Amino acid sequence: MKSSLSKSQSYSPDFRESAVKLARQSEYSVAATVRGLGVNVNTLHTWIKKYRHPEQETSKQAGELPVYDQLKAMKKQVKRLTEERDILKKAAAYFVS
Repeated sequence: MKSSLSKSQSYSPDFRESAVKLARQSEYSVAATVRGLGVNVNTLHTWIKKYRHPEQETSKQAGELPVYDQLKAMKKQVKRLTEERDILKKAAAYFVS
């Protein structure tokens, strides 16, 4: 008698996408969804992570920074520009008087 764990099953990309869509849109839990599909719960969680943020993966590949890093860089730039403005204000006031 062979164990079903010894051979890993391969699923088509269409099946994976459909399973993820079902897990997201279903009123049932992921555990209940996998029982209905006959898929391992960890496998479905992996697929959900993979198909959840494809736009983030492409933006990382394109060399764009994640939103948090962009915000951090912008705050740093605002601080620098504010300091420059304050220095110019002081210099202008010095030359006017």
